[in-house]
Amino acid sequence: MDSYDASESTPRQSTSLRPEDYFIGATFLQKRLESVRKQTSFIPTPPRRKIPHCSQLQEDVDPQKVAFLLHKQWTLYSLTPLYKFSYSNLKEYSRLLNAFIVAEKQKGLAVEVGEDFNVKVIFSTVLGIKGTQRDPEAFLVQGLTLSPRLECSGTILVYCNLLGLSDPSTLAFQVAGTTDTCHYTRILSKSQLPSENREGKVLWTGWFCCIFGDSLLETVSEDFTCLPLFLANGAESNTAIIGTWFQKTFDCYFSPLAINAFNLSWMAAMWTACKMDHYVATTEFLWSVPCSPQSLDISYAIHPEDAKAIWDSVHKTPGEVTQEEVDLFMDCLYSHFHRHFKIHLSATRLVRVSTSVASAHTDGKIKILCHKYLIGVLAHLTELAIFQIE
Repeated sequence: MDSYDASESTPRQSTSLRPEDYFIGATFLQKRLESVRKQTSFIPTPPRRKIPHCSQLQEDVDPQKVAFLLHKQWTLYSLTPLYKFSYSNLKEYSRLLNAFIVAEKQKGLAVEVGEDFNVKVIFSTVLGIKGTQRDPEAFLVQGLTLSPRLECSGTILVYCNLLGLSDPSTLAFQVAGTTDTCHYTRILSKSQLPSENREGKVLWTGWFCCIFGDSLLETVSEDFTCLPLFLANGAESNTAIIGTWFQKTFDCYFSPLAINAFNLSWMAAMWTACKMDHYVATTEFLWSVPCSPQSLDISYAIHPEDAKAIWDSVHKTPGEVTQEEVDLFMDCLYSHFHRHFKIHLSATRLVRVSTSVASAHTDGKIKILCHKYLIGVLAHLTELAIFQIE
């Protein structure tokens, strides 16, 4: 992906910026911030978090699997601990889950694989994606499409017509035989022969992980495996059917993991604070304005270097992000927006944040863009998942 072209944006001042440079109507905005904080006071957010460090992946990480996880939109879920789960049985789990899907298909409840396809389920570990050695290994579940159907070639069809058969498929399913007029046999072209490798495209992917999950690991017995964060990519019906098997097999429970506006503000600040060699996207915010008959969305894109300059102007604690700094950062963004468009955002709700590190939406959708900060993003999501479980 090409880096963000800074030359197309407006010039920026090279001098250091101060928070007061961005404040317009600060008293009003401060009241707005206090109101938001009171509404979200029930959220046990820590007063400070560490800024994500780059390259925290373990040495045994598989670069290809990491690349596969990036640039995809994942739907977030929290997951209670798995009972009697064993990494040594992944091959058996693949067989059992595949059989479960086939059984559900026969009952008319199957995943959306299409009438001409079957699905093959594969479990695999994703080594190296963990915060500490105590964290369980992440693992991946993939549903791949298979195509077992054999089709007649042009040669078969012509031969069938010469025999005067009304149904060409009659020939394809008969063994060699005779009629009163001629002999015939089944003919297979090379493309018709059954193949050992019939795996098609990835239909669905589920990803289980735990990053710095000590607070949950310390509270469960050894019979349970703690992988509180689950990310799914694919049709919701596929997620539902596969999630049902996990719940029945491991006595666990999935729950959608939404991200409220308060936590989106934290993500915006933490991701803006990350040091980037080059920027691949603008920093974008999406606010929703409640109105009738449907809500109105306000999208605001700011050059990533401008966003970083605003963050640097409020950041005072090296290596960490505090609640006060998050509030000031968002306050400056509101004022920055007001200065350009003369619109107050006091009645809006933040619903999406997008940076060069990752993007997140309040409906529980996330896309991770930078492998260097993969662990940092997952650590924050694991924290939210654990809170929801507890």
